[in-house]
Amino acid sequence: MTTHNDTLTGERADLLETLSAHRAFLRGTVDGLTDEQAATRTTVSELCLGGLIKHVANVEARWMRFATGDPEAMTMNETDWTGQFRMLDGETLESLLAAYEEVARTTDELVATLDLDVSYPLPQAPWFPPNARRSVRRVLLHLIAETSQHAGHADIIRESLDGAKSMG
Repeated sequence: MTTHNDTLTGERADLLETLSAHRAFLRGTVDGLTDEQAATRTTVSELCLGGLIKHVANVEARWMRFATGDPEAMTMNETDWTGQFRMLDGETLESLLAAYEEVARTTDELVATLDLDVSYPLPQAPWFPPNARRSVRRVLLHLIAETSQHAGHADIIRESLDGAKSMG
């Protein structure tokens, strides 16, 4: 899914390898599904597999805009929140996966060039501490955690859908 830059070493290579592994776990949960299956809610949650792919791609894209100096990328409005966990009319699993692929490629390219120590102020929001800042490194660690957490959610949804498991 991601571009592998063989010239990266050390911390950058480790961060990208870990993020890539968790992206693969998430993508694996939708292997072989139809659009209808990807849009199906299998629990009381609003989450569906296609919605999780869309959400993770959008979050990664927003955090990487933040990491390139756009702190307002982390500001959300109610419209952003309501549809991000569902597949909306006209969305297909294929288009959501393609968008995620593009976001991943952009992230991987940026990680090769960004200063991991630079930090930016977070916007005022109930979910951020007042006057908080985040470094690019911490953004990447957050993306790894976010992707991993949602890959776990996706695994449960997929198992509820048709019994398929990513492990075990």
